[in-house]
Amino acid sequence: MDFVISYWPFILVAFLIFSGLFTVNQGTIAVITRFGKYVGIRTPGLRFKIPVIDQVYKRVSIQNRSVELEFQAVTIDQANVYFKSMLLYSVQNSDEATIQKVAFKFISDKDLMQALVRTIEGNIRAFVATKRQSEILGLRRDIVEFVKEHVDASLEEWGYHLQDLQINDITFDQAIIESMSKVVASNNLKAAAENEGQALLITKTKSAEAEGNSIKIAAEAERQAAQLRGQGVALFREEVAKGMSMAAAEMKQANLDTNVILFSMWTEAIKNFAEYGKGNVIFLDGSSEGMDKTMRQLMALQQNDARK
Repeated sequence: MDFVISYWPFILVAFLIFSGLFTVNQGTIAVITRFGKYVGIRTPGLRFKIPVIDQVYKRVSIQNRSVELEFQAVTIDQANVYFKSMLLYSVQNSDEATIQKVAFKFISDKDLMQALVRTIEGNIRAFVATKRQSEILGLRRDIVEFVKEHVDASLEEWGYHLQDLQINDITFDQAIIESMSKVVASNNLKAAAENEGQALLITKTKSAEAEGNSIKIAAEAERQAAQLRGQGVALFREEVAKGMSMAAAEMKQANLDTNVILFSMWTEAIKNFAEYGKGNVIFLDGSSEGMDKTMRQLMALQQNDARK
């Protein structure tokens, strides 16, 4: 008993010292008040405060925090848009002035969260109210940039910084979704019809080109064939003329009448009509007067050729 009484001052001092020790976890900063007034901050590690007099008012986390938001907005053409988003934010830095803002700006984290969420929702609603329903789906990035630009100033006053805002889902009323689906379907049908029309036009164009080329080729072939037939007839006539000239010359040398050649051509023609006829009817005058008339005509042709 005497030992305890004699050493009680040392025990009291040791108790007070140990009661003033406290730890600050990594990722947090302790805010110290003295009789309710801010006096400073304590960083992570083993720290000391004056027992009884100093108090740990709040432990401020400097780690990233996230919150999910679900809210509704109305476009300029009175369409309801439903958003699901994720907000990522954190304390700006670990400076004492920033930590002091964070510790005393709001009564609790609940009040901070309410102000933060309402600020984000208000800015998105203000942006959506200037756009049409058909534009919203394509403006996801614009919405995020608009919110960051207008919210960062408010958050800076509170000691926070908006790290990221991700809009995970944008939906509309069921009636609008169905009408959008019909518009997409009709556009797809229109595009398909246009593509089919273009394909048909190309097919017909190519077919017409092929037919035109075929006609050109056939016409060119016919022209060449006619030319060759003409050349063949000309050569045939030339050879016939040569043959008849030679035969006439030989008959003159033999003191024979050259009309025999014409008579021979006449008989050969009748023979060919009989042998190679395909059923056509050819009327020939077989009387002596008819043959005499035909012979005179052939002789007249021969004399005209001789004059030429």
